[in-house]
Amino acid sequence: MIKGSDNRRQIIISDDKHGLPYSKGLMSSSLMATGLPPSRSYKIARLIEQHLMDSGRFSIKVDELKEVVYQLLLLHEGKGYADTYVRWQALLNLDRPMVVLIGGTTGVGKSTIATEVAHRLGITHIVATDSLREVMRAIFSKDLMPALHESTFLAWKAVNQSLEEDPLIAGFCEQVKVVAVGIRAVIDRAIREGLNVIIEGAHVVPGFINSSLCEKAFIVPMIITVDDEDLHRSHFYIRELRTEGLRPFERYRENFELIRKIGKYIEELAEEYCIPVLSSHNLDTTITAVLEEVLDHVLGPPEGKGVNALSVIKQEDLAPASPKHQVDEF
Repeated sequence: MIKGSDNRRQIIISDDKHGLPYSKGLMSSSLMATGLPPSRSYKIARLIEQHLMDSGRFSIKVDELKEVVYQLLLLHEGKGYADTYVRWQALLNLDRPMVVLIGGTTGVGKSTIATEVAHRLGITHIVATDSLREVMRAIFSKDLMPALHESTFLAWKAVNQSLEEDPLIAGFCEQVKVVAVGIRAVIDRAIREGLNVIIEGAHVVPGFINSSLCEKAFIVPMIITVDDEDLHRSHFYIRELRTEGLRPFERYRENFELIRKIGKYIEELAEEYCIPVLSSHNLDTTITAVLEEVLDHVLGPPEGKGVNALSVIKQEDLAPASPKHQVDEF
């Protein structure tokens, strides 16, 4: 035997046609969607592997593995995590794509949240509305669409407003109207190709995106906010460090009140359109809240505490319930 080689038998997970080796990394990633932190998720993934080896189950079907996962989660992490795992498995059997829309003013952490949520949900497509705006800038000149060539909180400088309008909000809305066309195109493509996607950015604003597509996709909208002004300011300092000065703290500090005012406007629209607003104080807590919002929106809130979760796992058809929100416009 070659020194250092692993002579343990491999555990094979099989369905009707294929077989794949058990992976602790993939399993721990799946478990993180329940809200478990990475270290605990990996610990459970190791326990699952050890349990299968100790019981001599070197070949196991997918549904049987789900039952083992549920039982070990129940034993080591409690019923809440175990039941959430069952609900996440239902997302693998959706009959239409899922589009998660994450909005909020500049600097509340939308990009970081979107990246973490995508990782836990296994979504490989993330679209930032800032990227859409950059593409549109290359197409439309500054003379043609001046608001598009300013930051969201400075777009007011490029538009003409009536005396009755708030210049800041008027400029912001002018830019959002244009970028919303690109957002709708991304949603249309996701539906056409059956892709799950997360769209994040300050241009994801309630009332500006016609989402009469609920029958073709699960549209899951939410707004992120940071109530604590000092915490919000600190995000811009961290952003400067991460971008090595390309997005300088001073620029955002000078316009901080404008940024906060736009945030308040977005939150008021969210209330008007019944879109959930999630207050972000701690990244892990916020990610968990976002994941729960996705679950509740797509599958409906958890029902019947007396329901046997194992019987749910064993069902062949895990078709989800109707969406919680029937959003006509976002």
